[in-house]
Amino acid sequence: MDLSNLKPAEGSTHKHGKRVGRGQGSGKGGTATRGHKGAKSRSGYSKKIGFEGGQMPLQRRVPKFGFKNFNRKEYQPVNLAKLQELVDNKIVKDEVTLDALIENRVVGKNDLVKVLGNGELKAKIKVSAHKFSASAKEAIEKAGGEAITL
Repeated sequence: MDLSNLKPAEGSTHKHGKRVGRGQGSGKGGTATRGHKGAKSRSGYSKKIGFEGGQMPLQRRVPKFGFKNFNRKEYQPVNLAKLQELVDNKIVKDEVTLDALIENRVVGKNDLVKVLGNGELKAKIKVSAHKFSASAKEAIEKAGGEAITL
């Protein structure tokens, strides 16, 4: 290797093509490939999301109806089958807390948790959650456990 055959490592250089707006001699001077007049030729131009060239955008053409309650609380469901699986895999012993569910990635750290009654629970465990369905609460207590609402 000598100075005559040095070149940068592959992928380390990025050619961005011809520099525009650098005088007539460059071949890309004057309008700098932007054409004449109009919004797209100006500096600072940015198209709005959903802009359709002045045509009424789809978002505004489609009729709106119904009611969106922005105060609603969304609960992350956890079924009894999942709790039994945690017990079977010896992840939890006698108590299922919110921290244990977060640690094992069953729910996220900001989620509200509702235990649902799908599946069957054989283990006697103490379960802490934000809400319980009637069937889940009944099944937990039937197995000899306890359902604690946070």
